[in-house]
Amino acid sequence: MRLMKGLIGALALATPLALAAIPASAQDALKLAIGQRGNWETAVSEIGQRAGIFKKHGLDLELLYTAGAGETLQAVISGAADIGIGVGTSGALSAFSKGAPVRAIGSATVGSNDLYWYVKADSPIKGWKDTTETTRIAYSTTGSSTNMLVLGFIKEFSLKAKAEKTGSPPATLTAVMSGQVEVGWAAPPFGLKQVEEGQIRIIGRGSDVPSTRNQTVRLLIANANRLAKDKAVIQRYMDAYRETLDFMYSDAKALALYKDFAGIPENLTRKAMTDFYPKTALDPDRIEGIDSVMADAVTMKFIPAPLSKAQLADFFQVPPRKK
Repeated sequence: MRLMKGLIGALALATPLALAAIPASAQDALKLAIGQRGNWETAVSEIGQRAGIFKKHGLDLELLYTAGAGETLQAVISGAADIGIGVGTSGALSAFSKGAPVRAIGSATVGSNDLYWYVKADSPIKGWKDTTETTRIAYSTTGSSTNMLVLGFIKEFSLKAKAEKTGSPPATLTAVMSGQVEVGWAAPPFGLKQVEEGQIRIIGRGSDVPSTRNQTVRLLIANANRLAKDKAVIQRYMDAYRETLDFMYSDAKALALYKDFAGIPENLTRKAMTDFYPKTALDPDRIEGIDSVMADAVTMKFIPAPLSKAQLADFFQVPPRKK
């Protein structure tokens, strides 16, 4: 009897401890592959995580940063990541057309005015027409929007310059300053400090390729198997993504979180938002110019032919915005 009472007492003491070890509400885990650490456009998940927005939606994000869209796309295809951020639309369509398990769950950005190309301040290159057959123009990774745009510059301006894969903006800046390539690429706020200090000069923007000005040039994508299995989880991710985007453009706390994350002064971030990233360009529900995207993708040999309406309906699976 004494033994039984002792066991009951021990259980009574242990029960509150056991209950305390169980979280009040379990968080669903999502692995994200994100191109270009520190870019404002691709920082939505990072800022939302730091602000507690994704946690509020019952999500725990594991963030993996890549050198660009090509790496991000491969991580999603392999299942190493559930969601990919900032993947070039042409590259994603190409992978889908070959049977890869990828689906678009939102637009990352419309238009290409945010991306810019630059040279060292003392370079003789003032614009695209000054490049020659010895000029190397940087892009991030194969299949990325920067890859597509550099091919577009070469075609649009009949350039003899060569496209050169250089990876992330920091790696590209090193390549330019060390003479490995003549023309580098970046996405703001990265590089704006060097522009202000007169170390580099901007010679062009992505919008120099006219067809891309009103295109959804980069996407948010998901692994098709995870999407089919956990649509409600992906829906909550997009709900939190939209809420975070609103927060980033309405609350000064977001700039402080971004500065802590990326180490970029708030004044340069504000300049990037004003001059390069209007909120409307980052609206995940704004899917535009897909026919034009496919036409360019065919020209640049990303896809052999435009996708059918049925294929596009299968590819674009954007969770609806809550009313």
